[in-house]
Amino acid sequence: MQKLESVLGVKAFEVRGRRAVLTPTGQFLYRRARALLDDARGLEQAARSLSAGWEAEIRVVMEHLFPSWLMLNCLARFAVEGPHTCIEVFESVLGGSQEALLRGEADIAVSATIPAGFSGDPLVRLRLLLAASPEHPLHQLGRPATLDDLRVHRQLVVRETGHSRATRASLDATQRWTVSHMSTSIIAARLGYGYALLPEERIRAELEAGTLKPIPLRDGGERYAELYLVYADRDAAGPGTLRLAEIIKEITVSECLQRQSAVEQGTR
Repeated sequence: MQKLESVLGVKAFEVRGRRAVLTPTGQFLYRRARALLDDARGLEQAARSLSAGWEAEIRVVMEHLFPSWLMLNCLARFAVEGPHTCIEVFESVLGGSQEALLRGEADIAVSATIPAGFSGDPLVRLRLLLAASPEHPLHQLGRPATLDDLRVHRQLVVRETGHSRATRASLDATQRWTVSHMSTSIIAARLGYGYALLPEERIRAELEAGTLKPIPLRDGGERYAELYLVYADRDAAGPGTLRLAEIIKEITVSECLQRQSAVEQGTR
């Protein structure tokens, strides 16, 4: 202990009875030493992971229709196995996912399309609802709405993230507000500023609370979006990318089965 104190140039211990205990200075040094040892162990683990071939970073592009909470669950599962691999998630709208793959800006993507020359697997089918506040005029018609009814009211649209923005809106509304995030679109619809085409999963809480209500349509009332898990280059993908893709598929399938089971039990 004396040699340690001599090297450090401080008094780290004091004798109390038959025991040597840390002084306040010693306690501070002990905490710092513990932190340094933890950092050293973390660095060693990271080096082992990287030497085994796990990527230092994985880039994921996610179509905004895919539930954020579901992707976060997937990342949390992956973090247990690859805690030293950084994940960068980009949220895209419509053509943004395809463009990110074509520009080499993603390792894997949750996309509404599989670009030519890329490989992918079906991931999930999401139900889309045209929804608005219960007080919106479209809910006061006393009948199912038609496309002509929709065109004369304001549509809330999320801006496409692709630079070309070549995807055409599904409805040619004469009034349109375009925002950058789906959350803004949901808030605007809830406040009665317009109607929006939204994934049922993203507005489940608003539907249950009654702040948003599906608009009954005469035609085209059932709309769905198919999402795919697409690889930038499946053959060249590293073990971390392949494992994350497996986790995304596993958890998505598991959650879909649980939701389906809950719906079936609720209808009995």
